[in-house]
Amino acid sequence: MASRCWRWWGWSARPRTRLPPAGSTPSFRHHFSTQEKTPQICVVGSGPAGFYTAQHLLKNVINTFTQTAHSGRCAFWGNVEVGRDVTVPELREAYHAVVLSYGAEDHRALEIPGEELPGVCSARAFVGWYNGLPENQELEPDLSCDTAVILGQGNVALDVARILLTPPEHLERTDITKAALGVLRQSRVKTVWLVGRRGPLQVAFTIKELREMIQLPGARPILDPVDFLGLQDKIKEVPRPRKRLTELLLRTATEKPGPEEAARQASASRAWGLRFFRSPQQVLPSPDGRRAAGVRLAVTRLEGVDEATRAVPTGDMEDLPCGLVLSSIGYKSRPVDPSVPFDSKLGVIPNVEGRVMDVPGLYCSGWVKRGPTGVIATTMTDSFLTGQMLLQDLKAGLLPSGPRPGYAAIQALLSSRGLGPDAEVLGSGGSGQSLSQTGRSWMPRRWSGARARGSPGRSWWILRRCCASWATEPSPSPGPQQGRDECWEGKGWVRLSGTLHLC
Repeated sequence: MASRCWRWWGWSARPRTRLPPAGSTPSFRHHFSTQEKTPQICVVGSGPAGFYTAQHLLKNVINTFTQTAHSGRCAFWGNVEVGRDVTVPELREAYHAVVLSYGAEDHRALEIPGEELPGVCSARAFVGWYNGLPENQELEPDLSCDTAVILGQGNVALDVARILLTPPEHLERTDITKAALGVLRQSRVKTVWLVGRRGPLQVAFTIKELREMIQLPGARPILDPVDFLGLQDKIKEVPRPRKRLTELLLRTATEKPGPEEAARQASASRAWGLRFFRSPQQVLPSPDGRRAAGVRLAVTRLEGVDEATRAVPTGDMEDLPCGLVLSSIGYKSRPVDPSVPFDSKLGVIPNVEGRVMDVPGLYCSGWVKRGPTGVIATTMTDSFLTGQMLLQDLKAGLLPSGPRPGYAAIQALLSSRGLGPDAEVLGSGGSGQSLSQTGRSWMPRRWSGARARGSPGRSWWILRRCCASWATEPSPSPGPQQGRDECWEGKGWVRLSGTLHLC
């Protein structure tokens, strides 16, 4: 697997930087050494955890991702891999504090026989493939089979099932890549099973994603009413979100649909289903041993209550034929740098409320802090807490008090290694505009000779690939992309909007 580059943010406040208004949270300058006008802080990662951490550190000035990017106190440097292009100790020398928010880049392996067979891949790689992630463009999934099995029952598993079963004429109105759409047009997959070790009360997906699947055009759900026996009484005391989710599953599995829905399901040519109380034991090979042909599942039952509920095997086995196996059993973080402590078993950086253990001035937030659990709101709360701890340490004088050069030192360091800025993004809309305001955004690798600037004649363009030439796709308005057939390669200027996708 090709390594994905970390994205990182750095603050460097200049004399003209606006400070919070009187009566707001005391500014950095109020608590910091008189030798340094403002602290230099680096956030490694530009996902939700990185943005929310940045938001909390800049609170009372901004309150959304877009406004964070617009802030003159915030600069974006993309296409830099921390641990390879620059080390964490070098960042710590340049900044007063460093926050690691780089997420969970890897998938958890199944660790069962047959996992290496052709026809088996991770849901993470599949999602990267249809979203155009450069490292996954060589995936070439074989969709010539009738049945696919997804091992896992989370939101990612539902997303993959939805892509496999959505009619191509619907997909072409989304921002899926042209290459993926071409493969999906030829797909013969008609049935998708989502397999989970536990039961309906323990599914990891959320109600919004489930509702989308139930209403998916051209597809019908397959749920066994036996799996839901006695569940009505059990959900009375569960939290409201879980209760609403389980009630929707119950209705779908046990209630007779109305005439309109019944007619829709009867005409559906594709189907998806949830297989509960099943644990994968082996990927079964085809007769010639050359590819996956099924999954051997152990039947399970539940032991324990509430959070301690776990699936244990009953001793029974069953085989589920299929031609495609996608594992979606979770993500895990990677160690980013030898100088940073890392718990390989838990897949997290050891920390106390976001403070990395035994490394003063180093913090973490998001999945690399707590593991790949929760939703966006969880990450927001988690990242705000890390930001709060950093500010507390700043106020208490626990961070270095002398001047630190910030991004200027790192820019010089990268340039000395042949990774200096050879591309400029000035932009005139969305992220392009916000980055042009700072004048400090750049992509040091793979963008030789490329420049991007807003063009009045091109309303909205979104950057999609990191390569030797530009590859962009047009959209008539700042919203979901409508067209995906045109590719600009080094022809003048392009306009950037929304999230700037750099790799």
